[in-house]
Amino acid sequence: MPVYTVHAPVTANAGVAATDRFVFVRDGFHFWAFVLGLVWLAWHRLWLALIGWIVVIGAMDFGMTAAGAGRMTVFAANVLIALLLGFEAASLQRWTLSRRNWRQLDIVVADDEESAERRFFDRWTASQRALLNDQSAIDRGAPPPTRDIPGQPFSRPPSSQSEIIGLFPEPGASR
Repeated sequence: MPVYTVHAPVTANAGVAATDRFVFVRDGFHFWAFVLGLVWLAWHRLWLALIGWIVVIGAMDFGMTAAGAGRMTVFAANVLIALLLGFEAASLQRWTLSRRNWRQLDIVVADDEESAERRFFDRWTASQRALLNDQSAIDRGAPPPTRDIPGQPFSRPPSSQSEIIGLFPEPGASR
């Protein structure tokens, strides 16, 4: 199962209002970063990584052709760099988020991003309610009190002298 890291911007009120800005980064190999590295880096707005990738590819290609390497050797080196980008794409995303002053909130294991969001927000809202002492978080599914609980006036049966409205005028009387 894929592992996702959850990141949030550091703001003064990073509560419920900032949840639409949370980012889920999947750990593992990113195929599109491997195939279309330049486009993938630009799409995810990883500008420093994009500039670094262009500089590394350009310097490597120039250096290898100046050293007399063949086209296949240059191509193989480019494929290895693209493979490295595919494996390290998630690390580049996390690095960029931390550089932009985002914090990592949690790590979630799920089948897809939607399941990861559901699992994270289930845990996160429960912890937020516990921190805020929210009354809606109290479990109200407990069974009703029984007559055996002392000190509760509603659990005592009515006295036999009081009138009872209903089919049976006395508690415990025969039908």
